Amino acid sequence: MSQIAGTPEPPYYAVIFTSERTEGDNHYAEMADQMMKLASLQPGFLGVESAREGLGITVSYWDSLEAIRKWKQNEQHLAVQSKGKSDWYLTYKTRICKVERDYEFEKSE
Repeated sequence: MSQIAGTPEPPYYAVIFTSERTEGDNHYAEMADQMMKLASLQPGFLGVESAREGLGITVSYWDSLEAIRKWKQNEQHLAVQSKGKSDWYLTYKTRICKVERDYEFEKSE
């Protein structure tokens, strides 16, 4: 099964979260899993893709800017954002983009 998020026909929105971590896990993996589950329950959530090899990149997909705003203001998410600044991240950057076109390839067996 592919780890690439299934998304609808554009337009939709992508939130690109790029980060550099502090040393050690400090319960980061557990909290990241909880946040992925919580995000997936939010109205307007479409999917997520994430990779970390030194630099971490997580891209979440949303149906509207309003859905993104509500996720950013989610009470549990706000608490974890604060902990991220104090415990888990050396630096991060968030970018919000409108996806106007996408296309894909899948090798047939």
